[in-house]
Amino acid sequence: MSAETPVEPENSRPGKMRIVFAVLPLVIFAGLAVIFWSQLDSGRDISEIPSALIGTKAPSLDMPPLEGATFKGAAMPALTDAAIKGKLTLVNVWASWCVPCREENPIILELAKDPRLTVVGINYKDQTDNALRFLGELGNPFSAVGVDPRGKAAIDWGVYGIPESYLVDASGTIVYKRVGPFDERSLKGGLYPAIEKAVAK
Repeated sequence: MSAETPVEPENSRPGKMRIVFAVLPLVIFAGLAVIFWSQLDSGRDISEIPSALIGTKAPSLDMPPLEGATFKGAAMPALTDAAIKGKLTLVNVWASWCVPCREENPIILELAKDPRLTVVGINYKDQTDNALRFLGELGNPFSAVGVDPRGKAAIDWGVYGIPESYLVDASGTIVYKRVGPFDERSLKGGLYPAIEKAVAK
């Protein structure tokens, strides 16, 4: 007499599936939490987001000037390819309504004093009067500013959020990117070495 194979109750399989679907979101959440924690605990600066543009030619610049702004007593020029051609350039994306941009401005002013570096700005989704007031109150570090009222140029440059800065070498290649305001750590560990490397080429 052969033993009969036990028959699984018909309602047991749907019950198991319900358990799987209930546990699955918890497993996914736990996995993402581990990845996030490992990034925080790694000591890496998560503001230094890698960009697909690093090592490639900078997007073309052809933006109108910030009307009413001056640089060294003359009307500030528009931000075009000619403004940065053949120069090691820091392109800083900023706006008057951006609180971190205000905090960062003294650092950008100091960087503008570096004779190896040209500093230009992309004024992002701003009002002209507010942008002029920002520069008038805090100081103007830019030798040229391009107005980007709709954010088209920012899209071309792959901007995540502002402030954001790109170091473009004399050949027109993006060699460094910073998301968020500069601080002492990002200057010493990121921008300064990138400037030195670009100058040594």
